[in-house]
Amino acid sequence: MELRICIDVDDMARALSFYVKGLGLCKGREFDSGFVVELLGAGCPVDLLLNRAGSSPIAGSVITRNYQRHWTPVHLDIVVDNIEASVARLLRHGALLESPVAEHSWGKIAGLVDPFGHGLDLLQFNALGYDALVPK
Repeated sequence: MELRICIDVDDMARALSFYVKGLGLCKGREFDSGFVVELLGAGCPVDLLLNRAGSSPIAGSVITRNYQRHWTPVHLDIVVDNIEASVARLLRHGALLESPVAEHSWGKIAGLVDPFGHGLDLLQFNALGYDALVPK
């Protein structure tokens, strides 16, 4: 099995700047005349899909794509080595900070929104990581 993450965007140049320069992913292949761009460097490929705002995600849907802040039960957790530096870099590339860096028994977390309204969390694990949550 292979997992691929697909992220709808309405501006490919802005998306590449955010995910390549902001997150440090590497641009891979382009498909469908540049309407799909593969990003590499995470645990699985990330595909940016160019779709205009207001377009329908599936035939017959009354819901349309909206690139303002929206909520979905699926989001990205991105593990970084230096959360403060990563937050600052992403803010320079168009992210919005929703939840500032907070410390937990397992490490640190910050909640952000990418330029397309998609939520993402940055995580910086300490030596225990999620094992800190396992009952002893």
